[in-house]
Amino acid sequence: MQLITVHRAAGTVADRARGKAGPMSITSVNTDPEQLTLTVVADFNVPVQRLWDAYTDARQIERFWGPPEYPATFTRHDAEPGGVSNYVMVGPDGDRSAGYWEWQSVDAPRSFEVRDGFASEDGTPNTELPSMRMVFEFEETGGGSRLTTTTHFNSREELEQLQQMGMEQGMQLAMGQIDAVVADR
Repeated sequence: MQLITVHRAAGTVADRARGKAGPMSITSVNTDPEQLTLTVVADFNVPVQRLWDAYTDARQIERFWGPPEYPATFTRHDAEPGGVSNYVMVGPDGDRSAGYWEWQSVDAPRSFEVRDGFASEDGTPNTELPSMRMVFEFEETGGGSRLTTTTHFNSREELEQLQQMGMEQGMQLAMGQIDAVVADR
């Protein structure tokens, strides 16, 4: 079994304001090819409810969902079982990448699970590209809250395909923007 783990120093919002922060709040990234998972753990200096709100409010999540150079616009964001989210990320040259979430379960403010996939511009799933199951778990910590995001892939080939497409780096860049969103009410 090959387990790849990356640890990063977490910086606080106050540290960032003083210019002394680490690169982002992500504390670990683990890829497990045997279990077909990618797990990202990030710690934040805000209560769970504040972090939960950032994910379940369309105007807040679009401020960090996607790398900084590919900001997202959510046209729909139904944070409830059976709900759907549709978004489009637009790159610096105008290239567009659409995606969707199908909400599987919600246990506010502790966790939610979605089916995440690529979509056409009208929001219909693009079945030529993989979809994956993502579980977001929120927990209180002594310093605020922790978010554990586990992506479950359908096969090793899909995991490798999405890694080659830059999914892991994109997630890290996107999650690195959350501190600014949760600090800004």
